Amino acid sequence: MKKKILLIVVAILVLIQFIRPERNLGSAESEKDYTHYVQVTPEVAGLLKTACFDCHSNHTEYPWYANINPMGLWLSHHVDEGKRELNFSDFAQYKPKRMDHKLEEIAEEVEEGHMPISSYTLLHKDAKLSEAQIKTIVDWVKAERQKIKLP
Repeated sequence: MKKKILLIVVAILVLIQFIRPERNLGSAESEKDYTHYVQVTPEVAGLLKTACFDCHSNHTEYPWYANINPMGLWLSHHVDEGKRELNFSDFAQYKPKRMDHKLEEIAEEVEEGHMPISSYTLLHKDAKLSEAQIKTIVDWVKAERQKIKLP
């Protein structure tokens, strides 16, 4: 009985390798990206690219394990979910009220240590933000929120 179950599990693992999730390989930079609406310093742009863009832009740098399912399927779902919450590549399309809210959420999530998520920073050590980097992002958000003209 155990042998049958093991064979079934192995067969399922082999078969799901043929499922290829759609890759998020568009351009992270476009006429709709966040740099066309907010001012961003090279330092902040670098921090956001390193810590946020894999899940929150139209371009993901996939690690080798993304080619192995079920991990690839999980990553694909996670990236889709991240882009639904915030997409830096489409930021300029947001209405001012939504932009303001998204900027507020960026500061909150980063300040409270919710973003980048621990499962991401576990494998991407350079994405883990220091206190100084968090302060840089939060200060940038505060400055940019002051510039948004709300209706």
